[in-house]
Amino acid sequence: MVVYIILGLLALLVAVILIRTALFRPKTMPVAESEPVTFDREAAVDALQALVQCRTVSYYDHALEDDGEFEKLIGMLPRLYPAVWETCKLTRLPDRGLLFLWQGKAHDAPSVMMAHYDVVPVEEENWGKPPFAGIIEDGVLWGRGTLDTKVTFNGVLSAANHLIQEGFMPAQDMYFAFSGGEEVNGEGAVHIVRWFLEHQIKPALVVDEGGAVVENVFPGVKNPCGLIGIAEKGMMNLTFSVSSGGGHASAPKPHTPIGILAKACCSVENKPFPMRLSKPAAEMFDTLGRHSTFLFRIIFANMWLFSGVIDLLGRKTGGEINALVRTTVAFTQASGSKAPNVIPPRAEMTANLRLSPADTVEGAAARIRKVVGDDSVTLTVGSHMEPSPVSETDCPAWDKVASAVAHTWPGCIVSPYLMVQCSDSRHYRDLSDHVYRFSAMALTSAERATIHGSNERIRLEAIGQAVEFYIRLMMLC
Repeated sequence: MVVYIILGLLALLVAVILIRTALFRPKTMPVAESEPVTFDREAAVDALQALVQCRTVSYYDHALEDDGEFEKLIGMLPRLYPAVWETCKLTRLPDRGLLFLWQGKAHDAPSVMMAHYDVVPVEEENWGKPPFAGIIEDGVLWGRGTLDTKVTFNGVLSAANHLIQEGFMPAQDMYFAFSGGEEVNGEGAVHIVRWFLEHQIKPALVVDEGGAVVENVFPGVKNPCGLIGIAEKGMMNLTFSVSSGGGHASAPKPHTPIGILAKACCSVENKPFPMRLSKPAAEMFDTLGRHSTFLFRIIFANMWLFSGVIDLLGRKTGGEINALVRTTVAFTQASGSKAPNVIPPRAEMTANLRLSPADTVEGAAARIRKVVGDDSVTLTVGSHMEPSPVSETDCPAWDKVASAVAHTWPGCIVSPYLMVQCSDSRHYRDLSDHVYRFSAMALTSAERATIHGSNERIRLEAIGQAVEFYIRLMMLC
């Protein structure tokens, strides 16, 4: 009798799983046929080429920066975007903050389009083309900043320039907010946010860099995915240090400072943070999972039963899916003795943590202390930021961004996601709950790999699509 009951319960469980999977189909998302967008695509390419030719490299040591190159870029703007320069009011703020105001018909629900115009350093010997020459070959523009993020800087201003020339006036005020130090956690965006606060301006929509239109990023999904970040993870640098009396390496104690740190490192890596399915990850799984293969739809339709599978895969393989569902820890730096035969009087290592929206800086540090469980290891919290608030997806602001993505890249699946990197948009946490992170490009995996790397480049087609996206978005604002 018990066997029959167990078999009956198993049959019921299988039936529930299969029924839920059968119902877990893509949601009906009627999208009107896209109206073609015409503008001067060649001028947009020329403008980005000119921007790339400015060596606006930011460094943590500001003495290494070339202020003249930043001013050179700003000085080009009247020529590259004349209608914007004549129509929009520019406010220059400290630390290379630029804020343009394009006045709309109303002023109570403004939008903000963001980008940064500084770039990371290059190792020129590893490039196939000079990184600041702006060379165009075979339909590709080469150069540092083509993807991160002069393409969106150019996309915003080229779109506004076109619409102004066409006589368009936005329904609401529109701000173009640019910083020149995002790559080194500069204060440009901070000063812009302070300006908004001082003028009691609350944006109804903020768009910054983030997701993109990408392929092969979700299990079983073949279609391109337009990923819009509705939150970003927090960040914390945590230093582990051990002190000792030092001494000659010929007569070591059973455990040296580096040995103690190695054990602490293994303890942390062997006990990852628990899986926390935050709202951005849950909405992404619910959206993209419906477009997946049958096997993966079984998993994502029944997360109440199979979340452990995602947890296990993440623990074993790491990668992007793992980063979506937990706080991650990456050990990135270590130092010890200055000589191979000397036990260091002090050894240390640093871990970079990316915090899930479910965690906090204080809570994450406390958990690490407990996992290490060794009082001889001192933990010091360095630079850090809490996870951002989660923006809404059931609102007009989301609909505007999602619509512009869907119409610019027909056939892509538009989905929320959790941004695992940091952006200037984090500073808007107390200013708006409608902050969306989307880099207006369709990127291949090879192109994505060049961001902050060698041979950064962009297809000319993608330059035009970035402008097209912003034209569509601005017409909705």
